[in-house]
Amino acid sequence: MNILCVCGNGIGTSVLLKVNVESVAADLGIDVNVTTSDAGSAKGTANMNDLVLTSAELAPELEGTTTPVEIISNFMDTDEIKEVLEKYAD
Repeated sequence: MNILCVCGNGIGTSVLLKVNVESVAADLGIDVNVTTSDAGSAKGTANMNDLVLTSAELAPELEGTTTPVEIISNFMDTDEIKEVLEKYAD
């Protein structure tokens, strides 16, 4: 599964989210390829992924993409990330 993690600048919190997504996915046995992006670039690349994870503040900027966009309220909360990933696990 290809997952795009989006934050305002694409280098800070999205990288933190990426690390946590990779950890949770490994625990669940889900094969993932996680990339990061800033909000401005994400709309153009979102459709090349299976899932987009971002904050509530940035989610409206991704409206119109065909890829599901899920909001993560706390990028450090592995239980929240697990809940979202389980919805998309095959």
